[in-house]
Amino acid sequence: MKLFGWKSGGASARPALLRAPWGAVTIGDWPRGYEAQVRSGYVENPVAQRAVRLMSESAGAAPLAGGEREVKLCNADSAGQPLIETVAAHLLLHGNAFVQILCDVEGAPAELFALRPERVTIEPDTQGWPAAYLYRAGEKTMRLKARDGLGKPSLVHIRAMHPLDDHYGLGALGAAAGAIAIHNAATKWNKALLDNAARPSGALVYDPGDPGAGLSGEQFERLKEEMEAGFQGAANAGRPMLLEGGLKWQAMSLTPADMDFVGLKAAAAREIALAFGVPPMLLGLPGDNTYANYREANRALWRLGVLPLAGKILGGIAQGLVSWWPDAALAVDLDKVPALSEDREKLWAQVSAADFLSPEEKRAMLGLEGLGIE
Repeated sequence: MKLFGWKSGGASARPALLRAPWGAVTIGDWPRGYEAQVRSGYVENPVAQRAVRLMSESAGAAPLAGGEREVKLCNADSAGQPLIETVAAHLLLHGNAFVQILCDVEGAPAELFALRPERVTIEPDTQGWPAAYLYRAGEKTMRLKARDGLGKPSLVHIRAMHPLDDHYGLGALGAAAGAIAIHNAATKWNKALLDNAARPSGALVYDPGDPGAGLSGEQFERLKEEMEAGFQGAANAGRPMLLEGGLKWQAMSLTPADMDFVGLKAAAAREIALAFGVPPMLLGLPGDNTYANYREANRALWRLGVLPLAGKILGGIAQGLVSWWPDAALAVDLDKVPALSEDREKLWAQVSAADFLSPEEKRAMLGLEGLGIE
């Protein structure tokens, strides 16, 4: 029996997909679609761009530990593309990263290249599992099988968790789209104010002696030309004004409601930093006293942001290389991360002061077992 397009399936079938297409943001004037969000967020917004670059460049610069072959592949640039940094940026912005595995003539991995995620479409099989990946560049489409005849993957798909999608991950750009739109709008508002001398400084009010009388057209145009020539612009700032009879100067200023955009812009900037997991202090945002100092904020960035992001990327790449090298392993070498040196010093001091531990136990706690240190 078939009801509303549903069919009864076998016990091994996966749940039906529930996928929201890219660009499902429809609130107000927020940008719709991934490319539009990247242009307004990463290309045009300094806070979002700095947050993404801070996370991705830190992940790309993290020292790696693992097999020599795997580390060499991850540290090598492919067509000028730094692999880990590019994959980290794709995960933050799009929520998905696709790393193509290019093999040499002997069939061993020789190069890793990150594909643009918005160009990749997953082609599922009858059970709902990924069977192939379609990569579209212009009018050309390349089909990459999920696994070749030997069961080895053609690419590695790394994705952030998406609670409503079985195949695609969820990036932070969509969550930050509202704050980015507010921040960009406040910037445009500020620019418009500067174009109008920052604020309407005042108004000339004509006070005729006779009710209903007003300036003639010729008088109005002459007064306008004199104002533009003699009193507007930076060169005439502060110049005293001589008024004729019947004219008086009425000073004007922005209301508190008009000035709310300043606080609104700062709050939007902090929301952008929050969406990408960067402490606002590291972006130079005012009014954030969550961290005692810059060093503490930098350590929090690594512990709560960079290390989990790098761990997800390195774990996914290592899992993809297991088909060739069963002992493949990749991780961040915590001992060589400058931001975590204080934590390491505290651990060394605590272990050294523990007299109840044997030298072998101390080496094990510090990760130095098997090095032959006397």
